[in-house]
Amino acid sequence: MPDTRDESAPPIALLRRMEWRVRHAAEYILSGEYRSAFRGRGMEFDQVVKYEYGDDVRDIDWNVTARRGEPYRKKYIEERELTIAILFEDSPSLQFGSARRTKRAALMELASLISLLCAANRDRLAVLCAEPDRYWFRPPARGRGPILHSAASLLAQPPPEDFTSRPSIPWRFISRAMPRHSILIWMGDFSSAQEPEGWAALRRRFQVMGFRIDDPWDRALPKAGVLTIYDPVENGLIQIDTGSRGQREAHRQWASQREATWQSLFPDPLTRLAALTDEPLLDALIGFFQRRMASAAHH
Repeated sequence: MPDTRDESAPPIALLRRMEWRVRHAAEYILSGEYRSAFRGRGMEFDQVVKYEYGDDVRDIDWNVTARRGEPYRKKYIEERELTIAILFEDSPSLQFGSARRTKRAALMELASLISLLCAANRDRLAVLCAEPDRYWFRPPARGRGPILHSAASLLAQPPPEDFTSRPSIPWRFISRAMPRHSILIWMGDFSSAQEPEGWAALRRRFQVMGFRIDDPWDRALPKAGVLTIYDPVENGLIQIDTGSRGQREAHRQWASQREATWQSLFPDPLTRLAALTDEPLLDALIGFFQRRMASAAHH
């Protein structure tokens, strides 16, 4: 389905136009499995109890079973709700777009869809937007109204004007501000990402996922001769020769390095989503959840 949104409309109006599609997906496509797809095995351990017929075999504690000579399983404290945190890394490179919209506009839409899914499933949502010179934070909120307010605040955020540096993400603040086992969705361009300090500890504390948006040019340069384009990182117009062997090789190396860094940050393919600016983003999000659900069903 083509995207017919008017991006000049007020943020709340944009969210309400998307809301019916998200509610339909939550009720008829994802149904109750959305929660299990997000939760995974992130529930808090309580105690070991005897295994009974019908219990999930994935919860068997094989060490205790071997010691006691009969099957025991791990029992978990199931959280009543999910807490989802959107970390939006608003870097200058997101302002590139070879077609009708930028990577930033598409990533904003993806963040809005996640927010609306949280509201439809009565989960809690937190939003942190990191810019080159500052960040702002909306603490975890429950309910349609507060969640729409947080999402609208993100949509209304103007692009950063500092083109000289990447956003500084307050990782220590995030670790303190979010409850353990929260789902942390890091959304950005990841064009020059580095592993944050304490990344291993963050991955143990939270369920960390990475969502990025690619322009078609990120994956392959078009063969269109010499082009004049706007480079948001340089904050100006530049010329590139798409037929140049050296130019194409430099782009290939950049794309390869970007992908390698992306996969090192999120080694499990089920924790990362890379969508294109020109694809239906709700379909991409549904496909991501369905892959996670299918994997959980086979383990």
